[in-house]
Parts: sequence; structure tokens; C-alpha cells
Amino acid sequence: MTEKSRLGILKSSFGVSIATLLSRVLGLVRVMCEARVLGGGSVASAWFLAFAIPNLFRRLLGEGALGTALIPLVTQTENDAGPEKVRRDLAVIFSVLSGVLALIVVLVAGGAIGLRNLSELPGVAERFPILGTERIQLALHLLPLLMPYAFFICLVGVVGAVLNTRRVFVLPALGALLLNLFLIGGLAVARLLAVPGEELPQFLSALAVLVLLSGAIQLGFVLVLLWRYGRFPLLGRKSFADWSVLRQLWKLVLPGMIGGAALQISFLVDRTLAIWLGPQAVPALTNVDRIVDLPIGIFAISLGSVLMAGMARAAARGDLEELCGDLLFSLRHVYFLCIPMGVGVVLFWEPLIRMLCLGGNYTESDLLATRMVAIFYGAGIPSFCVLKVVLPVFYARKIMTIPLYSSLLSIAANIVLNLILMWPLKQGGIALATVLSSMLNNAILLTCLHREGFALQGRRMFGAFLRALLFSLAVGVPLFFAYPLLREYLSFRFVGEFPAFCVLALCFCGGYFGLHLLFRTEEPREFFGMLRHRS
Repeated sequence: MTEKSRLGILKSSFGVSIATLLSRVLGLVRVMCEARVLGGGSVASAWFLAFAIPNLFRRLLGEGALGTALIPLVTQTENDAGPEKVRRDLAVIFSVLSGVLALIVVLVAGGAIGLRNLSELPGVAERFPILGTERIQLALHLLPLLMPYAFFICLVGVVGAVLNTRRVFVLPALGALLLNLFLIGGLAVARLLAVPGEELPQFLSALAVLVLLSGAIQLGFVLVLLWRYGRFPLLGRKSFADWSVLRQLWKLVLPGMIGGAALQISFLVDRTLAIWLGPQAVPALTNVDRIVDLPIGIFAISLGSVLMAGMARAAARGDLEELCGDLLFSLRHVYFLCIPMGVGVVLFWEPLIRMLCLGGNYTESDLLATRMVAIFYGAGIPSFCVLKVVLPVFYARKIMTIPLYSSLLSIAANIVLNLILMWPLKQGGIALATVLSSMLNNAILLTCLHREGFALQGRRMFGAFLRALLFSLAVGVPLFFAYPLLREYLSFRFVGEFPAFCVLALCFCGGYFGLHLLFRTEEPREFFGMLRHRS
């Protein structure tokens, strides 16, 4: 692939990044609202725990293995048989998926209701004290209300994957804004009305309704896009006469689904273990995870979604050299942009979280509970981002077993490390275990690519990594010691330290880019060339 084509990849991912940036910025506003309204204790724990279940299925059946497997399958079918065959296959896939999702919603919601009734039986609460806690009881109440969201958002993820095969990236990404807009609106009303703490559990039910409404509208939006771009499912007897696409899809999805299920189970294990550490642990992990998700979503996930579509076309042609070139190009830019983001979070976690969360029902004690979580998650940002651009190399070639085995091994390591580290480091230990297992996953996948014959240019990649790290530290460490002075002179009554933090961010970005320009590295030239590029 030519340099111009690779700049096109950056440009496409840049468009998705802008849409994702809007969503993530709104996500930060949502974090601020949730922290101030729900606090960092039992009510927040219940909300985050209940919301984690539909998100599990979103990542598994929406944005996970199913959506990933659809891209190369739809691309290959369109090349071989044309768009009409694609529409007939989508009719079968969407019909079966809708039935499966409806069954999951009923089973999980019914299970939550049953478990809540069971906990009210005499002697059960005494035998299992955790079931009687406020956070568990409230989560079991919320789960039946939130589960239908899984039905909507999983279909949204699958439709988005189909739209990616038509090189439609930005518009589906904009749909993700709805959830944050609805929740911010609901939380803002609660803040303005000063809802008393004892009424917050009832208020969460209203938030759950807003979640469902946002999911239904988002599904309607992407279905309109699917119709507009000529890939709306072609319902009819002829479509349902051929179910072979399900067998093909099953072969591709099953390994990824097992790995995805294990990953999501690992995530739930993390949160379940955090429950035992006290009411502050789950909100600390969730709030910092949302903040760290900003750089991951802005660049790595956006770049990965664009890469997946391009790599699927290259794999269909059997062009492994292009696949390797795209991977190396993407890795360099992940290091260039994500390493300074990680260094920034590690050095400036306290003013960042204080500015976003502190106030209302969120206390100084809740802030201190995030310290080790923020430091470890921040250090893991580059590793999380690398994974998002390495996986498409396997998925585009319909190689699902290697990521499966690597995922299972890293998940097992994560659970073991959790049990070792959570007691001395509390929730920080859970965060550290997640980062170490992600590094292990990356090492396994890159080793497998090397053994397959991919020329990974280890010396050049290590140079790009080390250069980004040293430049980030060279700028960040002096600013770390200068920030208290900035805060003293640039903090004001109504906006707090926000002006000081903005000056800090501008100095950090300017100094980092300045060092790259001074040493004439290639990444800034490519990055700014993307802004001028016209595809």
C-alpha cells in the first residue's frame, strides 16, 4: 500500500476519532454528573454493576466477535455473489440474532428477579451477607429494567459492522452520542433539583428508562443508514431457504465468542472481587476506566475499525505484505499518540479526577480511592491501544483460534494476579492485574505474527516506542513540578482549576509535538499530512 493510501487510513480513522471524541467528551461530562449525583459509594456501585451486564452482551454480541466476524464474511460474499446475496444473508442473521437476544433478556431479567426474591427468604441473608447489602439489592432491582438495552445495542453494533464494509464509519459512531446525552440530561435534572440521598435509588429507575430510550432511537438511526446504503435485510421466502451463512458465521464467531465471553467473565470477576473490597472500589475502577477509555476510543478503536475493513479487503486478495505494512504504520502512530496520553494520566491523575469528579456526593475519600487505579490504568493505555490494532490482522484473515488461545491465557493470568494483588493494593491491584494481562496478550499475538513471517521491524518499533516515552517524560516531569504554581495562580471561584489544567495540557502537547519536530521524526509529518490529504 502506498503512503497516500495509508494516509487515507489515518484520515478515515480521524473522522471516526472526531465522532468518538465527541462521544468520549460527553462521557467525561457523564462521569462528572454521575460522580456528583451518585457519589462514590453503594448507589454508584449498584448502578455500575447493573449496567455492566447489558454492556457485557454489547461487547460480546454487538461490537465483539459477531460484529468482527461479519466484516470479512460480508466483504467476501459481496465480492463473490453480489449485494443481493448479502441482503438475503443479513435477513437470516438479524432474525436469528433478534430471537437469541430476546431470550437472553428474558432469562437474565428473570434470574435477577428470582435472586432478589431468594435473598428475602428467612436465613438467606444471614448465610450470604453480601446479598443483603444495599448495592447488591439495588443492582438486582435495576437489572430487569436495563436488560432490554442489550437487545437494542447489540443489534446496533452488528449493523455498524455491516456499514463499515460500505466504508461508512463516522455516522454510526455519532449514534453513540445518544446514550451520554440522555444520561447527562437526567443527571443534570437530578443535580438541579437536589435529589436527596435517600431518593437516589428511585431516581436510578428513571435513568434506566432513559438508557432504554437512547438504545431504541440509536437502533432506528442505524437501520435507516443500512437502508440508505443499500444493505437493508431482504426479507422473504428465498432468503430463509438458505441457512448456510449461519454455518459460515458460526465457524468464525465461535472462537471469538469463547474468548470474548471469557474476557467479559474476567471483567465481571474483577468487579465482583472489587465488591468485597468495599463500596468505593467499583466506582473507583469504573470512573477511571471511563477516563482511560477516552484515548483508547479516540484513536485506537477508531483506527482498528477502519483497519478491519481495509485489512479484510487485503486478505481477500491474499496481500500479506499490505497487511504487515498497515500494522506497522498503525503501531507507530499508536505509540506516537497513546504513550503521551498514558504518561499524562500517570503524572496528572489527581488534578484530572479532582476536576472531573470532586463535589456533590463525591468526597475526598472517594478521590483517594482512585489513586492506584489511575496510575496503573494510565500506564496500561499504550498496551490497551496496541491490542486494538493487532487483533484486526488475525480477524481480517479469519484466523480466530490464535486470539482465542491468547485471550484465554491472559484472562487466566488476570484472575490469578487479581487474587494475588488485590489484598495488598486493593482496587489498584485489580487495575495492575488487568494491565499485566493485557501486556501478556500483546506479547503472545506479536510473537505469533513474527513466527508467521510478518516482518515486524522490532528495532524500528522499539525506537518509536522509546522516542515517544522519552519525549513525553521530558515534557511531563517538569510540568508535574510546575503545576502547583499554575494551580495557585490560575484557579478561580466558579471554574476551579480548569484554566490551570487547560494551560497544562497545552504546554504538554506543544512541548511533545515540538520535540518531535525538532528531531524531525516521521510521525508528525504523516499525521499533519493526513489532515491535508484528500482521498
